[in-house]
Amino acid sequence: MKNKRQSLNHSARRSFIRKGLGLCFFVISAGSFVARPFHALKAANNMVQFFENMDKLSSGQDRKNQYEPRYMTLHRSGELKRRGEILWQMMDVCRLCPRECETKRLDGQKGDCGSTSQLEVSSFHPHFGEEEPLVGEGGSGTIFMTHCSLRCVYCINWQISMGGEGHPRSIEELSQMMMRLQSMGCKNINMVTPTHYVPHMVLALDKAAAAGLHIPLVYNTSGYEKAETLRLLDGVVDIYLPDFKYYDDKMAARYSSDASDYPDRVKAALKEMHRQVGIAQPAEDGLMNQGLMIRHLVLPNGISDTGKVAAWVALNLSKDTYFHLMAQYSPSYKASQYPRLNRTITRGEYRHAIEVAREAGLTHLYIQ
Repeated sequence: MKNKRQSLNHSARRSFIRKGLGLCFFVISAGSFVARPFHALKAANNMVQFFENMDKLSSGQDRKNQYEPRYMTLHRSGELKRRGEILWQMMDVCRLCPRECETKRLDGQKGDCGSTSQLEVSSFHPHFGEEEPLVGEGGSGTIFMTHCSLRCVYCINWQISMGGEGHPRSIEELSQMMMRLQSMGCKNINMVTPTHYVPHMVLALDKAAAAGLHIPLVYNTSGYEKAETLRLLDGVVDIYLPDFKYYDDKMAARYSSDASDYPDRVKAALKEMHRQVGIAQPAEDGLMNQGLMIRHLVLPNGISDTGKVAAWVALNLSKDTYFHLMAQYSPSYKASQYPRLNRTITRGEYRHAIEVAREAGLTHLYIQ
């Protein structure tokens, strides 16, 4: 009944505008003894189109040809909330991440990541320093989560990941952050280091979807993920933005807090991410709505094994995989205690990284 009433209102509005503007234009034109009903009708049609566009903006119909985030289907069916509740219970004896520390986070104990079940957020704001297809004119809507399960010795954001810089927030507040970022014109919601707060993310997303959130969700991660946990995010995440830091388990153990299983974990995670969202391809407006976007930070002295990483991606995922070769490494946190890490990379090292990535056959390289 509501839709029928709206249709009648729109019809009546169109009729009123056309008649009113037609009369108006005829009277004005008659004052100069020249009648131009065609121009009056054209103006009336333009005004009708204006109001119809406004109706679409207010109702969301203007987005009918745009990408609908994957989480909307799960939200409408109630599955999104159910997934969040399943993930929440996984914190009881926590096994969300590869550390599988089995800490009783729901009882207030801190896991290996440094967090209890209390959500902590460092900051949220539009971010214009992310990859261009994620930014657009409004920026990427980043929400920086406190703590981290990988804990690299060279982390540039160590104050947040290891220092615990942040503030306690509720799930409702997290959903409000998402809505606020959308209202500011951000093109996506970019969850930075969300692994240990996946339950909170999903439950907040369900609330935000109910409130009108309609932009893609970016899962911005170190790559140290459990494939089992990621499977619960199938249909939730639109864009996966993982790191692929090392190929060698000894490098991972030495520089990322004994995470010798990192290479195996990240490979399994990338396969699962690729299965869920596929190859990242920009839409007509140049923005990314869905897909896998891999980041690879080039480290000094060949620590990151760029050639082997690129070859694995080309062979096991796709040569068209979006692959960002990052050149901005700068010694931070405890890097000064590790001689091989205690300098920036050289131009020669970065050029070599580009060469080996191309030799691996990768065709979608993002080069700085």
